[in-house]
Order: sequence, then C-alpha cells, then structure tokens
Amino acid sequence: MFAQLLFSTTRYLWNSWHAGLRRVQDLRARLKTLEELRAARGLTLLREWLSEEQRRQYDATQSFEVVGCESRKRYRIIHGTATNVHELDDDGKPIMGFCFVPDGGLVAGDVMLAQKIALETNERAALAIANKFPVHGRNQENPPPLPRRPY
Repeated sequence: MFAQLLFSTTRYLWNSWHAGLRRVQDLRARLKTLEELRAARGLTLLREWLSEEQRRQYDATQSFEVVGCESRKRYRIIHGTATNVHELDDDGKPIMGFCFVPDGGLVAGDVMLAQKIALETNERAALAIANKFPVHGRNQENPPPLPRRPY
C-alpha cells in the first residue's frame, strides 16, 4: 500500500514537473519569436530613415556614417547598442568613441536610429551626455562586416 502511494505521488510530481518544463519551453520559444520580431521591426524602421548612401554602407559593413549638425564632423555608427559611435578623421579612421543610448530596452535598430537623429539634429547635447572612450588598435578604415545577429 505504501509503495503504491509513493508510486502515485512520484508519478504526479513527475507529470507536474514535466508539464511545467513544457510550459517554460513554450514561453521561451514565444519570447524568442517576439524578440526576433522586435529586432526586425527596429531594423526596418532604421532602414527607412537611412539615406541611399547610408543604406549601401550599412548593407556592406553593418555600419553607416552621419555628419554632425553643428561641427560637421563625421561619425560612424556601427551595428549595436553601446560603444558603437566613432568620430572619424579626414581619412575615415576612428579617433574617438562615444557611448550614448536612449532609455529603455531597445533593439539595435532603434538605438542606432536614435543615435543618428541625435547627431544630425542636436549633436552638442548628444555628445555632452556621451561616455567617451579612445579608439585604438582597431583597423576601422575598412571595418570588417559584423556578424549578423538574430536579434
């Protein structure tokens, strides 16, 4: 009798645990699908705001250049969500890096669009809040294409 009770209890616990595991796996799959959808929407919106030349640059290297509205300096925005803005010299080599991002858990396309708009419309304010970092030891004259990320 005790063995039968123990068997039925462990079977119930196993089935409950297994059902919970399936629910967790289903939720993870849905979350991944939603994140992929958000990333795709972010890149679609970014591409709509890029000029033809910027779109060509992005397709070739997953980065594009913008010109600051006040200083007329050139900046390269590289695919990503942080430490992805580089000021360029006259030869197209990075001389200083900047990190500034909007609040919220935004996908890369949305962050890059915000950075583009900030530099093109209010460069001084964007750089005032940015964390600066030196860019050295990188060959960014012709940056290698970044790996495509699924998000």
